[in-house]
Amino acid sequence: MSIMLSITTDYFTSTGCPEPYLKHIADAGFTHLHWCHQWNTDFIYQDCEIDQISRWLDDYGLRVNDTHASSGREKNWRSQLEYERQAGVELVKNRIDMTSRLGGDVIIMHVPREPENESEKDAFWSPLLNSLEELEPFSLQHGVRIAIENLVPDNFPTIERLLSEFSPEFLGHCHDSGHGNMTGLGLEGLDRCKDRLISLHLHDNNGKRDLHQPLFQGTVDWEALAYLIAASSYEKMVSMEVVIKNSGIDDEQKFLAQVFEDGKRFTEMIEKLRGG
Repeated sequence: MSIMLSITTDYFTSTGCPEPYLKHIADAGFTHLHWCHQWNTDFIYQDCEIDQISRWLDDYGLRVNDTHASSGREKNWRSQLEYERQAGVELVKNRIDMTSRLGGDVIIMHVPREPENESEKDAFWSPLLNSLEELEPFSLQHGVRIAIENLVPDNFPTIERLLSEFSPEFLGHCHDSGHGNMTGLGLEGLDRCKDRLISLHLHDNNGKRDLHQPLFQGTVDWEALAYLIAASSYEKMVSMEVVIKNSGIDDEQKFLAQVFEDGKRFTEMIEKLRGG
């Protein structure tokens, strides 16, 4: 039986033409993509670009699993400057629309930890909540949910507040195994949010640097993580956000082959715990 696995499109670079990497991903046996090109820029995908990506996906037999959307650098949905916030909302809408058109159903967003200083909290929460309230009907209309990713420093308290204020039909959690390993609080946070888990960023590191290494290369507790994913609301395939740069593998084909085998191994771990 064939296995479904997802890998990030930016395993080599996050800008420029993605077409060569899509071909290599398909040749390695992957079925799905975590679209991560332009993940931290103000880039707006135009209709002609989305149409071309769609043709490439059809040519290579790939589908988009989810998209790493962008908070933007100047178009920032959390900005205290209203014009920047509004532009940021339009940037997120662009990624929602793109994801829907390419067959995906989740975009991932970064939201940092709430400030500790009480005087700064309103300036943090007000634009963010306004943006989410404006995005909710657009998200529901397009069938694309927003997943809030755990970051460094640990932002699970922020994630949990957001999940408590918005419905699961709109907002969920993206679990980043590397970030969780760096804070040492990832497994605890995921356990509290596992009923809202809708996306995965799986990669490894040494607990100190955000290396985005292939699975089983570092110090992530993969057994414990598999247990939590198996017990969670997550229903889709294993999705890996890995890069060749820190993998110790120079050959691109060998790198993709190793990542594919790692994904199969972790899928089997989860399925075994689910009883399947």
